[in-house]
Amino acid sequence: METLISSGIVLLLLFAFLGFGAWVFVSLGLVAFCSLSIILGMPPLRIGSIAANIFYRYASSWELAAIPMFIWMGEIIFRTDISSRLFRGLSPFVDYIPGRLLHTNVLGCTMFAAVSGSSPATTATVGKITTAELSARGYSQSISLGSLAGAGSLGLLIPPSIVMIVYGILAEQSISRLFAAGLLPGIMISALYSGYIMIRSKLDPSLVPSDRPNHTLADFGKALLNLAPLVLLMGVVLGSIYTGIATPSEAAAVGVVASIIISVFIGQFSVRLLAETLMGALRTSTMVCSILITAALMSTAMGYLHIPANVANAIAQLNPSPWALLLLLSVFYLGLGFILDGNSIVVMSLPIALPLAQQAGFDPVWFGIYLVLMVEMAQVTPPVGFNLFVLQGISGQPIGYVARAALPFFFLMLLGVVILALFPQIALWLPNLLYG
Repeated sequence: METLISSGIVLLLLFAFLGFGAWVFVSLGLVAFCSLSIILGMPPLRIGSIAANIFYRYASSWELAAIPMFIWMGEIIFRTDISSRLFRGLSPFVDYIPGRLLHTNVLGCTMFAAVSGSSPATTATVGKITTAELSARGYSQSISLGSLAGAGSLGLLIPPSIVMIVYGILAEQSISRLFAAGLLPGIMISALYSGYIMIRSKLDPSLVPSDRPNHTLADFGKALLNLAPLVLLMGVVLGSIYTGIATPSEAAAVGVVASIIISVFIGQFSVRLLAETLMGALRTSTMVCSILITAALMSTAMGYLHIPANVANAIAQLNPSPWALLLLLSVFYLGLGFILDGNSIVVMSLPIALPLAQQAGFDPVWFGIYLVLMVEMAQVTPPVGFNLFVLQGISGQPIGYVARAALPFFFLMLLGVVILALFPQIALWLPNLLYG
């Protein structure tokens, strides 16, 4: 009962601050402060010390250095004509599919997820590239933002993934096996998104513009040339990771250098471009990181209130069957997704949830992919859905509008979890093939 009351107070405070129009990071910080000071009676100096430690930990985190670097790489792509080349390159291949260029959100996020490892970075980068283009071409903003919110979360699932690295370290599992396990589920989720876009577009043709150009074989050849810079960038970043030359964070810097070199070769590099991309990356990174840090403070407050641990312990005491346990854990993680960020969900729940899953007979590598999918859903659930905040900042639309647009893709992720539970080999086949 105490946990239920504490959770209710925290949610009420968060909705109240957001309802009064406070900035997201301010709302999260105030809720954390109120939780620690009012509910727990912690003195302000102690709270300040906790906040300072969290700020220092995140500011000095080498893994999180990938976020601003990948966003900078996205700014370079966005401010050169590589972004328009992406549309020109994908257009002939998707113009004959229902939904047409709406699929570029899914394909773009899938491709960028393979070089990012971060959901906010994927959402922010691809969102900057596609949102304006789709709007200018007359596509529905609702389904455009919704598909970006859902597909942007693929940065957590398609390797390399920062959350997978965190899980692998905590669960003492091979990160290489986890990376391999995430590939096919990531493609499956992408296919679900594209399938939904096709069905919606068939049912409601007004979602896409009516004009449809005819493409020749020469158009497809030009399309491949237009895609070459982005494909080359993917090859450089992924190659640096999988050959062992660079870590994911170092690969982000490699990507920035490669994108600058590409901009030189296509004749679009300038000092002005460098300054504009740096300022754009600074603004977006500040938005993402300020939310990330205050969400970590709020997560710490939740830890002091023992909300995640108490709920997990309550599940353990029920002694459920494997399928009942999976259902309870799913409800548990969906609940955590309303108030915690993805990394905090993994760190705070795993010491209890993983032993329960292993005792029930679930493979720890499979459970890692399942957990990442649940964390992906947390990225698109208000009030602490990072992808929603990122898209709110990019589009200027209210958070409620973005959340409603993302709702169908949330349910598609839930369907993906069900499919993964019914057919676990989707995640386990590739790591077993590669690593035995």
